[in-house]
Amino acid sequence: MVERRVTLRDVAQRTGVSVTTISKVLNGGSDVSPQTRALVEDHLDRSGYRRRLAPVGTGYLQVVVPNLAGDWVSGIVSGIHDAAARACHGLSLVVNDDREGADPGWVDEALRRNAIAVVVLVDAVPEASRARLRARGIPFVLIDPAGDPTPDVPAVSAANWSGGLEAARHLLGLGHHRIAAVTGPATSLPAIARVDGFRAAMTSAGRTVREDWVRFGDFSAESGEREARSLLAADEPPTAIFAGSDMQAVGVLDAAAAAGVAVPGELSVVGFDDLTLAGYVRPRLTTVRQPLREMAAQATKTVLELVAHPRLERPRIELATRLVVRESTAPPSR
Repeated sequence: MVERRVTLRDVAQRTGVSVTTISKVLNGGSDVSPQTRALVEDHLDRSGYRRRLAPVGTGYLQVVVPNLAGDWVSGIVSGIHDAAARACHGLSLVVNDDREGADPGWVDEALRRNAIAVVVLVDAVPEASRARLRARGIPFVLIDPAGDPTPDVPAVSAANWSGGLEAARHLLGLGHHRIAAVTGPATSLPAIARVDGFRAAMTSAGRTVREDWVRFGDFSAESGEREARSLLAADEPPTAIFAGSDMQAVGVLDAAAAAGVAVPGELSVVGFDDLTLAGYVRPRLTTVRQPLREMAAQATKTVLELVAHPRLERPRIELATRLVVRESTAPPSR
């Protein structure tokens, strides 16, 4: 027996709200009271209402980004564009500079423009926003979230722990014992995972991790430079630094140059990301490659599968990282 599809008329009868008002809620209309909107959205979510699918090859994906600067964002957006184009869908970019996703403006935009799905590069989607998207049958997927999404939230990320492990093993294999780590925020799961992989490699090699040599920042060049300047000023400084991002690694290189410390002669540096700039700084940067375009393609594939099959399980996918060895690492000079 085929299950009957829940209609707007059904929702109107059960809530006492007109079909016209329900349509306004579905399309992100602003002239609806908060109480009525909450009532309708709650019933849409609980009743299992799903809007009719757009014909194959129509509709667009909304991509929510924290900014429009940098290779990380552009690499992922390019990958989403290519994957969406192969499926004959267009893109709409929305900038949400609140990395924690608390600003609901991008949700309003998705509803108003009737997006078929959303790919989210900010760090989280609040429960209220998730409920609004679910009520309209708009699936979404997170890419490399900083927090820990609930099990029903699909996400695609890089294997951050393995990347940190491989970076530290590379430095240990070169003969370094005094190795520091500079990474992103202490509240960021990718930053923590990269440091945890670093710790695992050090511990398994019988090397002590100096807690005062594990520094958390914000993935920026300024953060890398600040922490490296402090580390290099020690009486017995590290001979190698693992940076949690390529931009932090660039800051480390700047701090080393300012202190007259030769790279890689006196200090080896490993980054994380393999952004375009890694091949252009001097010395060229040894780094852990995040498969940005592959992550983007997988996220797009996942969310389009959820468009076609809303009852599919929400997957959590990690893609492998890879160490790219260049000239910023070498055996210690002493």
